[in-house]
Amino acid sequence: MFQQEHVIKLANMKMPFGKYAGRILIDLPEEYLLWFQKQGFPEGELGMLMALALDFKIEGLESVIRPLRKD
Repeated sequence: MFQQEHVIKLANMKMPFGKYAGRILIDLPEEYLLWFQKQGFPEGELGMLMALALDFKIEGLESVIRPLRKD
């Protein structure tokens, strides 16, 4: 179960490493998140948020997240 704070972090937190380092989590490509799902998401909050981002993408709900950006 996700909480409001998780949704806000999805809209604002940047990927800390890898091919898409610096990209906002909700903007990570679905294929990249699916790859992580197969390999195993990182431990802790980052992994939980990446899994949540994938869920939102699969359901077509990224547009719900993007307006929460704090640019």
